[in-house]
Amino acid sequence: MRSLIGSHDILMVTLDTLRYDVAAELAATGRTPALARVLPDGRWERRHSPASFTYAAHHAFFAGFLPTPDSPGGHERLYAAAFPGSETAGPDTWVFDAPDLPTALAKEGYHTLCLGGVGFFNRRTALGDVLPGLFTEAHWEPSFGVTAPDCLGAQLDRLSRSITALPAGQPLFTFLNVAAMHQPNRHYLPGCPSDGRDSHAAALEYVDGRMARLFELVSGRGRPVLTILCSDHGTAYGEDGHTGHRFGHEIVWTVPYAQFVLAPGAS
Repeated sequence: MRSLIGSHDILMVTLDTLRYDVAAELAATGRTPALARVLPDGRWERRHSPASFTYAAHHAFFAGFLPTPDSPGGHERLYAAAFPGSETAGPDTWVFDAPDLPTALAKEGYHTLCLGGVGFFNRRTALGDVLPGLFTEAHWEPSFGVTAPDCLGAQLDRLSRSITALPAGQPLFTFLNVAAMHQPNRHYLPGCPSDGRDSHAAALEYVDGRMARLFELVSGRGRPVLTILCSDHGTAYGEDGHTGHRFGHEIVWTVPYAQFVLAPGAS
């Protein structure tokens, strides 16, 4: 990543609460074609989140601790806030002297844009303002949230307006937290009485249907876009008696991850 700073725009999308098993199954069975087109080899990488719920995971992500590959051994990080004794910052790691990625990128001339989804980004309370407060520009409205069936569509409308207002030559860091997979998600499966793995999968299919527009918007500025797609944590629907997340279970810790570069004008 170090060699791309300044020359590339950056897109980070957290597909909030998305389970690895569901993401992998839908990619393999052709149910998420837009995502499959951009995923390396058409597959999600299996990784482990540094945390079991949104607030903690995103603090880790912004400090440089993205989901870790599940294979043994040391894994060089993409970027890292500088601190003595780090053993996972390598020659390609972008190491910055700032507490978080948005602040570091702003120092490099990037416009930093946050489009929140779940409640930790809603700016309605002091807690809900912490993460979006790291950005130069941040937006949240009820139409972006967990109860809005077209939450991602509303976020993309806002993204379009923000990009239009931005000077063409200024580097852009776009952070997008997508709320659709988070409970409640039964509205994505007609007739479904309660949230479950099937409605979670239907929510991902909805998201996939909006991804081409996202990629077109961010790559339409004429600049290559380093893209990071991942979940912050999974969620349980009855596994071993558990429901939800914020506890230590394999279904919660295991998340899908992908990184790649979008060429200018990609869709």
